[in-house]
Amino acid sequence: MRRYHLVLIVIALLAVVFLCIGYIPARASLLYGPPARSLSIPDRIEYSTRLLAHGDLLTTPLNPNGFDQTFTIEPGESIASVAARLEEALLIADAQTFYDYVVYTGLDLTIQAGQYKLSPSLSIMDITRKLQDATSEDVTFTILSGWRMEEIAASLPTSGLDISPEAFLSAVQTPPQVLDFVPDRSSMEGFFFPDVYILPRTTSVDQFLDIAARNFASHLTEDLRSGFNAQGLDVYQAVTLASIVERESVHDEEMSLIASVFLNRLNIGMTLGSDPTVQYALGYDSLNGTWWTNPLSLEDLKTDSPYNTYVYAGLPPGPIASPSLEALQAVAFPQASDYYYFQAQCDGSGYHTFASTFEEHLGNSCP
Repeated sequence: MRRYHLVLIVIALLAVVFLCIGYIPARASLLYGPPARSLSIPDRIEYSTRLLAHGDLLTTPLNPNGFDQTFTIEPGESIASVAARLEEALLIADAQTFYDYVVYTGLDLTIQAGQYKLSPSLSIMDITRKLQDATSEDVTFTILSGWRMEEIAASLPTSGLDISPEAFLSAVQTPPQVLDFVPDRSSMEGFFFPDVYILPRTTSVDQFLDIAARNFASHLTEDLRSGFNAQGLDVYQAVTLASIVERESVHDEEMSLIASVFLNRLNIGMTLGSDPTVQYALGYDSLNGTWWTNPLSLEDLKTDSPYNTYVYAGLPPGPIASPSLEALQAVAFPQASDYYYFQAQCDGSGYHTFASTFEEHLGNSCP
């Protein structure tokens, strides 16, 4: 009888051993993937048992109707802290379940510091996978005032957007409908409002152009339109002049005075004589790696282009760059003056000296 009981005990122990070493790890591996290689056999058994005990907590979202929220993991933050904060943020139901899963899979070693968009509509397993890639779903794309379209295009390859410079420069030839004041057969040059744009990585080129165009249109207030009209300019003409003012100005506080010089010249049929328009006409300077050749030679000033405002009177055919809001305001509300000339001061400060007559202008020349 004792021998019989002993046999039963041995069988029971073997069953327990089989359950612990065989079935439980195999079942956990089937449901949740293989365990981390770094786990010892006792740890594999322990974490496999824990995962099976958690049941549906690993695969069931806390709130199927939940919304995305931003969750940040700090550099050097412990997994225990991450787990606790996920639960506190109501993104997961149980911190211990998350902790056990990431340790079991070894994913605790590959969770990255960074900012994530997470939702309680994701399961713990889904959230863990999201935490393996700290690449933001959005990109920050900056358009600087004074940039021409080619400079915007050149910044795209490193932006995180899947838009090639070639696709961009092709698409800008057809402005979105919101820019209904842009003449037919004209591009979007000048109508990329300088700003910081937060865009999904999946943004297409057409979506990008629409967002930029709507941003420009939203800043085109009735006050600005009225100001343009008071200067005898329609919106397209005003943006064209503002783009020249933008490129001519170093200090914003001088923009309204520079705008007055050009408006005074336009009113008497005098050429604008603006270097940036010649730079635009010349295009890319491969020698110096810039779109804005500087200094210009006497031959450059003779360039036969409708954009050369030394040769042709009036405004050029269109904008030469993206003007800032300050440049647009300067054209709409210029400072009253009798100036027809300006040139850079000799001290390298970026400020200008203004003159009413050509004789005064010559007198302001640097030694």
